[in-house]
Amino acid sequence: MHYIKRHAEDAVEKLSKMFGAVLVVGPRQVGKTTMLQKITGGMNYVTLDDMLIRANAQEESSTFFKDNPPPVFVDEVQKAPELFPQMKMIIDREHKKGQFFLCGSQQFQMMKGVSESLSGRIGLVTLLGFSLRERYGIEDHTPFLPVEEYFTQRRKQLAEISYDEVWETIHRGTMPELCENPDFDWQMFYGAYVRTYIERDVRDLTEIGDTVKFTRFMTAAAASTGQLVNMASLARDVGISQPTAERWLSVLVASNIVYLLKPYFNNITKRAVKTPKLYFLDTGLAAYLTKWNTVDVLKNGAMAGAFFESFVISEIIKSYYNKGIVDPPIYFYRDKDMNEIDLLIEDGGILYPLEMKKHADPQKKDVEVFGLLDKLPGVQRGSGGVICLYDRLVTLKGEERVIPVNYL
Repeated sequence: MHYIKRHAEDAVEKLSKMFGAVLVVGPRQVGKTTMLQKITGGMNYVTLDDMLIRANAQEESSTFFKDNPPPVFVDEVQKAPELFPQMKMIIDREHKKGQFFLCGSQQFQMMKGVSESLSGRIGLVTLLGFSLRERYGIEDHTPFLPVEEYFTQRRKQLAEISYDEVWETIHRGTMPELCENPDFDWQMFYGAYVRTYIERDVRDLTEIGDTVKFTRFMTAAAASTGQLVNMASLARDVGISQPTAERWLSVLVASNIVYLLKPYFNNITKRAVKTPKLYFLDTGLAAYLTKWNTVDVLKNGAMAGAFFESFVISEIIKSYYNKGIVDPPIYFYRDKDMNEIDLLIEDGGILYPLEMKKHADPQKKDVEVFGLLDKLPGVQRGSGGVICLYDRLVTLKGEERVIPVNYL
């Protein structure tokens, strides 16, 4: 199969020169193993999916790295947290960089032993599905920021992406296998994906006895993409307690299926909403769960705006993750009067506001809400814009632009 270069490769190689270990996390089947095998070349490789090797790692951790000496690539490392103290000892003893390349399908905070054993010794990268730039062969991997310097740089290498192609991508999702194999059946792929995810990753993270209810919970969460988190409603829809709903949502977040976008507030913005918004990071998976079974039904349906917004947020998150930025500086703003700005990117103490509109005819009234930031004490507003399906980058009003999807 043709290998598509991942933008996160540079971040992994840079971190391997700074730390003794590098950990790449991300959802199942986004290409973590493929990317690391490309980077590590002929390096020693072991996968803890192999039951014998996993048992050895768990029960004989003190000798595991004698049998598998570093530099070594350990796949599915979350399955044997006993290895983390051993890595710490080797790194502290040998003072070498790039000794351990690790890969797993959980956020590093959830891996028992990583934060305790390898703090200060490990570089972290989160990998998601293909970004638009990766799919269209765009080499530039600058994190998205709506400023003149960014647009000038991106203008040098722009892909032509049609309206229909955008919606096809939103519906089909960004899993590498689906992107590279257009003949793969979308429903069969995601059906198998959900089953494998629940049987393997979810059971690693928590005791879930009722897999049918957990699937219903995933579906309820997918139907809430782009909305404020409402734990009471999610629990009620599925027929579970609110503490269970909170635990299950944390599982979706830990396995990088869902992203919780934090609200922006400071000590002065008392009127700001403090509840996060929920976004599915793969819109294809969300479409499968919520049974939007064709592109046409999705783009003309009631959730089209929410799916477009989720897609744009995911693309922006990828641009930061692929640069090795673990916690992207992104927020949304909503106050008690229901005034809302879809996205704020913070850079150098400046807030850059963005709206997402699925239509192709943005208007000046779409950016009027940005004036809210001028009323917040201690906040400096930068340039912003409306990300939409218009086909050219043009000025809308002052420093606010119409931003086509191919600039993401």
